[in-house]
Amino acid sequence: MRKCLVEDINSVLAQINKAAKVYLPVDGTDGKARFEEWAEGKEWSNALNTERSAKDFFFPQTENLMEFKTEGKNIEIIDIRSDKDDFVIFGVRGCDVRSFDILDRVFLVEPIDSFYKARREHGIIISVACGRPSETCFCGAFGIDASNPAGDVTVWRTKEAVYWQSNTDKGEELLKKVEGLTDCDEAAVEEEKAKIKKIMDKLPLANLSTEDFGAGKTMELFDSDKWKDLSESCLGCGTCTFVCPTCQCYDIKEFNAGKGVVRFRCWDSCMYSDFTQMSAGQPRLSQLERFRQRFMHKLVYYPERNDGIYGCVGCGRCLAKCPISMNIVKVMKSLGGKDNE
Repeated sequence: MRKCLVEDINSVLAQINKAAKVYLPVDGTDGKARFEEWAEGKEWSNALNTERSAKDFFFPQTENLMEFKTEGKNIEIIDIRSDKDDFVIFGVRGCDVRSFDILDRVFLVEPIDSFYKARREHGIIISVACGRPSETCFCGAFGIDASNPAGDVTVWRTKEAVYWQSNTDKGEELLKKVEGLTDCDEAAVEEEKAKIKKIMDKLPLANLSTEDFGAGKTMELFDSDKWKDLSESCLGCGTCTFVCPTCQCYDIKEFNAGKGVVRFRCWDSCMYSDFTQMSAGQPRLSQLERFRQRFMHKLVYYPERNDGIYGCVGCGRCLAKCPISMNIVKVMKSLGGKDNE
């Protein structure tokens, strides 16, 4: 365990930035926190979480995949992949750290997504414990410990000091390059962990349960008559999917660049009427079917295929952003048993 004083954090980030480009949560002019490249004068945000998740670093909203150069009837395929430099994402909360594990199970299985893989190999995650969890947080329902959020390095911030603990070889190698961190015992960190756990236990969603979901629940939940009432107010706007740190749906498109064609991918949403549209049309014709698909995937289909791990991390972004206040918590409470009441 190492530590530095709170007032020395920018000096430490400057040293880390010499080893690899650093990104950290910064308050924007609109008052919302977002990840930005570190530079002198930028201050680490006090916000619980960034408006958009850290997923963008590994699975960006838009991304060019390849180019086609055409000359007459000849077509040349151009591989645009390039070597990546190491980079550090500082200040990632435990929910977003877990989201990377969920995405890994999608993009790092055969056929491996080489774009995602390159970023994961070069990305170094410095997580931060949630000193002030929000009422919209429910990460504990999915087994995430907000007081000890994993990553390559974990950070705890108190009023006086910032504590650093390496969790992986990659994290240890990074901290070895930083001067000014002093060795210390874990007493202050253990006290901070206990404080966070007390807050988590008192949150409104502390008792949210997943026991009524997971593998083997498809037949029981798919035809529930509750989906009709739950989906009626859904606008199909896709906001929930675009702020979600674990949604991984995308579309692949091409555009004419003059002397050739560029193929790119961009995020898509299962809540859209044209999602996965085929020659025969959209396989899910109603909003009810699309609504049900989203939540069944998070709570049943994904855990059934991935060793019981749910496709939600309880970050609360969809609770905060849905324009009609419909979210996965309401779905779980409606479909679940007495522990969700």
